[in-house]
Amino acid sequence: MADVHVAEELWSTGMLPEGVLERWFVADGARVRAGEAVAAVRIGEALHDIASPAEGRLMVLAPVNEVVDPGCIIAEVHA
Repeated sequence: MADVHVAEELWSTGMLPEGVLERWFVADGARVRAGEAVAAVRIGEALHDIASPAEGRLMVLAPVNEVVDPGCIIAEVHA
């Protein structure tokens, strides 16, 4: 199993703007490839794609419009 997390590096300033999970590109339970964009997170004015760290079946943990923090886990990928 591999965690899909929102990288802390996406927050570029000392003042942390709120991050929001804007959409899933892949449905819960779908197969994904390593490096495939699976979600989009908005931090401030910027929209960032979140990639799968591994190949397998995606298990979504966070719903759309969920507030996300640096490093938080939004999904898991099961082999």
